[in-house]
Amino acid sequence: MTTTQAPPLRIGTSAVRALGVLALATGALESVVTPTLPLLRRELDMSHTEGALLSIVLLVTGALITPVAGKLGDRYGGKRVLVRLMAVVCAGGLVSALAPSLPVLLLGQVLQGAMVGALPLSFILVRDHLPERESTVAIGVVSGLFVGGTMAGTLAAGPVAEGLSRHWMFALPTFAVIGATVLVSRLMPQDPPRRPDGAGIDWPGLALLSGTLVTLMLVLALAPDIAARPLVLVALLVLLAAFATGWVAVGRRAVAPMVDPRILGRPAVWKSCVLTFTICVGTSVATYLVPALFAVPADAYGFGASATQIGLFLLPGALAASLAGPLSGFGARRFGSRAVATVGVLVMVAGLVGLAAVHTEAWHLVVAKVMIALANGLCVTAMVTSTATSVDRGDTGIATGLVLVTRVIGFAVGVQISGAILTAATPAGSDLPAESAFVTGFLLAGAVTALSLLVVRTLSNGAKA
Repeated sequence: MTTTQAPPLRIGTSAVRALGVLALATGALESVVTPTLPLLRRELDMSHTEGALLSIVLLVTGALITPVAGKLGDRYGGKRVLVRLMAVVCAGGLVSALAPSLPVLLLGQVLQGAMVGALPLSFILVRDHLPERESTVAIGVVSGLFVGGTMAGTLAAGPVAEGLSRHWMFALPTFAVIGATVLVSRLMPQDPPRRPDGAGIDWPGLALLSGTLVTLMLVLALAPDIAARPLVLVALLVLLAAFATGWVAVGRRAVAPMVDPRILGRPAVWKSCVLTFTICVGTSVATYLVPALFAVPADAYGFGASATQIGLFLLPGALAASLAGPLSGFGARRFGSRAVATVGVLVMVAGLVGLAAVHTEAWHLVVAKVMIALANGLCVTAMVTSTATSVDRGDTGIATGLVLVTRVIGFAVGVQISGAILTAATPAGSDLPAESAFVTGFLLAGAVTALSLLVVRTLSNGAKA
């Protein structure tokens, strides 16, 4: 005897708005450390090594949690897993806000890293409760607000930390996350638990995937110091290869793998991951180098901008990033994901090459950063939307989670490349890199981004309205 499951409840705009507010708040909380790292190093008496650890620990946790959260959401229901995950994030935000020392702050950042898994869970809920055409736009809105929240956190963290204290720069977005989680819990209908495979947790696969992601992030963190610690880096690369090989082998044999490596073999997934990686490398190079160029003394080749002035210069880019998600959703519905991604790549290449060629006035940097922020939002949202709507509903969380993990890795690679370029171009005894380092960074990022057109042309254009 079979039972017919009732169709899912259709959600209204208020529920989608609640998911958007949650994405905005988590994006802000995720981004407060990077712009205030000098202040945190000074107040907590951190070394450069400890500062680097603090800057990547959230990304390490996020890269680990995201695919697992997506899989659990696919299996047990998005709302149930999302609310529990955000409880961990809220606890981490409060720990960070109250942290008296670096070890406690690191603990808070580890807990906060769970926030990266919120996006694939939001996508599961949207797909479960909206028709496909509407879900495409809703996914774009949620993705865009997360990007906008990231930019807003970057802008506000410095003034809040300087005007109030470092404690408040964690506390304020945490309060927003708590409120948004309550809204989602109240407005989003409960989706029923589902166990399509009837299996439990794939602990061996989970352990091997965790080892793979953590080792990968450590390799990226240590790569700029390869000359100082070559044996350590080689050992980590060997360990990374061993973890990855073991994960693939176990995943292929498991009855119900936590993250099936075969899903990466699907064209819609691996193409989205490759494109997202290249786009995020280009974006993160600009994100790292543009503020650094603003801060270069005016009597050299920069603008001598303060932290508050830099925030104002970056504000138009933040607005563009927040609009990019909804624009990408509407564009994908009207013209298809391939068309949106093509436009995004071309705009980003133009912005990066323009920065390399002309950066003598502040408005040059502002306009280019707007172009890059807009292009990043268009491309990443198009890839997430394309992936979410091209796989089975039961695979939405894990597929989009893998794309978002690729986003994290791309940003980490871009930041490390940027730092290495500036370090190599800084003369001994000086803190000021050569202007050519910025030109090299922008041109390299533009070249990497342009290569993504080779993948874009092979994409399926998706459904159009």
